[in-house]
Amino acid sequence: MDVVRVVAEPRRRAILWLIWDEELSAGEIAERFDVTFGAVSQHLKVLRDAGLVTLRQEGRKRYYRADRDAMGPLATYLQAMWAERLDALAELAELAERAERAAGTEDSERAERPR
Repeated sequence: MDVVRVVAEPRRRAILWLIWDEELSAGEIAERFDVTFGAVSQHLKVLRDAGLVTLRQEGRKRYYRADRDAMGPLATYLQAMWAERLDALAELAELAERAERAAGTEDSERAERPR
């Protein structure tokens, strides 16, 4: 199975991101998406068949975690991609915060001006 094609699907990348540093049950993963549990389960099966996730079963629950070692160089690529997105998100948050402060300053200056 071509792992690049597997991770090319955005929802599968999002699932990998969720289970990159922690093990989550299939239900916990599914709760974070706006699709059915069955759809998430299918994505997990594709990831499992590709060897990109590990599965641990405890009773009736199935727990998943990204298998970074199995990904080889792809793991480094995914981490870099997510880091870039987080950096961009942080920049946007900082810009919004500055704009909010600037707007607040303008509002307070207007309030202090005599009419």
